[in-house]
Amino acid sequence: MISPFAHIIGSAVNIREQQVAAVLALLDEGATIPFIARYRKEKTGSMDEVQIAAIQTQYAKLQELAKRKETIYARLDELNITNDELRQRIAECWDATELEDIYLPYKPHRKTRADIAVEKGYLPLAEEILKQRPMTLPKDEEALQGARDIIAQRIAEDEKSRNAIRREFTYTALLTTKAVKSKCDAPEALNYKDYFDFKCPLKHIRSHQLLAIRRAENEGYLRVDISPDTEKALDKLAHIWLRASNDTAYQVEMAMEDGYKRLLKPSIETEFAALSKQKADEEAIRVFADNLRQLLLGAPLGQKRVLALDPGFRTGCKTVVLNEQGDLIMHDVIFLHNLQSTKRLQELIEKYKIEAIAIGNGTASRETEQMARMVVENIKSGVDKAPQIFVVSEAGASVYSASKTAREEFPDEDVTVRGAVSIGRRLIDPLAELVKIEPKAIGVGQYQHDVDQTALRESLQQTVESVVNYVGVDVNTASKHLLTYISGLGPTLAQSIVDYRAQNGAFRSRKELLKVPKLGAKTFEQAAGFLRLKGANPLDNSAVHPESYAIVEKMAKDQGCSVADLIADKTIRERIDLQRYVTSEVGLPTLTDIIKELAQPGRDPRGETEEFRFDETVHTIEDLKPGMVLPGIVTNISAFGAFVDIGVHKDGLVHISEMADRRVNNPQEVVKLHQHVNVRVLDIDYARGRIQLSLKGMKN
Repeated sequence: MISPFAHIIGSAVNIREQQVAAVLALLDEGATIPFIARYRKEKTGSMDEVQIAAIQTQYAKLQELAKRKETIYARLDELNITNDELRQRIAECWDATELEDIYLPYKPHRKTRADIAVEKGYLPLAEEILKQRPMTLPKDEEALQGARDIIAQRIAEDEKSRNAIRREFTYTALLTTKAVKSKCDAPEALNYKDYFDFKCPLKHIRSHQLLAIRRAENEGYLRVDISPDTEKALDKLAHIWLRASNDTAYQVEMAMEDGYKRLLKPSIETEFAALSKQKADEEAIRVFADNLRQLLLGAPLGQKRVLALDPGFRTGCKTVVLNEQGDLIMHDVIFLHNLQSTKRLQELIEKYKIEAIAIGNGTASRETEQMARMVVENIKSGVDKAPQIFVVSEAGASVYSASKTAREEFPDEDVTVRGAVSIGRRLIDPLAELVKIEPKAIGVGQYQHDVDQTALRESLQQTVESVVNYVGVDVNTASKHLLTYISGLGPTLAQSIVDYRAQNGAFRSRKELLKVPKLGAKTFEQAAGFLRLKGANPLDNSAVHPESYAIVEKMAKDQGCSVADLIADKTIRERIDLQRYVTSEVGLPTLTDIIKELAQPGRDPRGETEEFRFDETVHTIEDLKPGMVLPGIVTNISAFGAFVDIGVHKDGLVHISEMADRRVNNPQEVVKLHQHVNVRVLDIDYARGRIQLSLKGMKN
């Protein structure tokens, strides 16, 4: 049975109704977005995760709207309103704004001027005036005012009137801001100086501008107004309400102007303020999610012996040694510019055969890096190969070090040791470490505290889940935090897997997962394809789903070889005619994915990490001069540009207009998070600590 929502959602997201219906059916069965996108391509028409997520979002909105209708029906029952036409309109309406307009006259509200006028008996007079026929008006001004109040409210609640004013807001609304004089001299107000006297058509305002303005408004530094062209708005209302030119029509005109200014305009302004904020939130959240995805997909160094340094001047650099699995071996404190400390660093490198050094990018990072490079260059024995040096983002490390997760992992260590361990583990495997931190604490977005927190949390959660399942995890080594994000699992089952592993040893096959308490067939279906392990069956270490093992085995049998031979020999795979294996359940999309996976089973899609060095002659903002070309690392991407660390403790901004020798609409067309780039210094504001950079003409 096709969901009644399939047609509505299909129109909203521009996807065929049958495809939408298939996705809704899978979602209702408990399937996750990664599972549907990867293993149910025949049913969805090979939809990607973005399309499936859009359907899920629309589905949730319609379900909320259905609940809202139940509330409205209950209200109509309270008022004993049995209007069949009204109830039919509500039943057929699936637009939230239209639904609220239909309901507005019946919605509970505080007593208004119109309500008082009705109580005083002025409704008949208002009805007569609205007819705009010549009549002798009463000389009682209170009666006339009461009638106008009734008319004003009726105009403000009328659907045609509201839609007409909405159209004016859509096309002509202007957002204006003014500084609050009593607060504009405060030091914090300077952050919003660009908006002290600001005007912009609402339809053209950028998301980061609107979020900055709303923050300033909430903090009391700005007054904000959104208004359409008043004359055009009143003219639109006049076309609806004015039908004559006499004294009664003049009363309607006065009521119309009052209703617009006092009721209708503020109501629609609130609506558009919320709508514009929602759009700005969506854009900011999208940028944040894109950045987070790139961060989580950062290339892992892999299983190497790592020495991690959390830089510090006064208290020294907290130093930890990690083995290939990221386990803490020892910790110490090393002070900068101390001969004894440099000897200690060299001693640790040689004793533990360190293969890589991870240095946090916070305060004293450059000085710590300089010390480490000096030590590494002086090493002449004790290691087969001098360790590589990497500067690692510390974003969120302090949040992790004070978290329950960190206390569980290192109950006997203080926050400084935990923070240094996190820095080192981020180098070994960024994804495995970063999933332990609340995504918004990682700091790869802007205005994350100003956007809708529920929408932000859901988007970032979905992003983490998408990345973890895209990469896949080793079920025998993954932490419970990483397993939590695997399709179909969650915290409870993730812990059950870890507990089972601790009691019974490593899993020997995917099928053994079914022995984990409370992990049933449905969960196994959702999770198995994203879990890897090295066992007797080589397919267990691939993205081939267990439900497709029989297909692969038949392919191997038909070729007269084993599954292992099929994986190892490209020429055998090239001989396979996929059409022979198409069934009513399994089509070419799945078969094509299987062949691709057999070519590189268990391949990590994240690439390899690269060493990076800042310019040795530049350490502080005072060392910068316009025209310099410097190496840098992209640390954050926003809607208006990218921030680049060039090693002076202040990130520089490459504005979107300076990103390429062409028009750029989205900075992520040009750069990626943590990309190594060369930039040109355009300008330096030494007093405010602002650096303007350019990518134009650079070879990156």
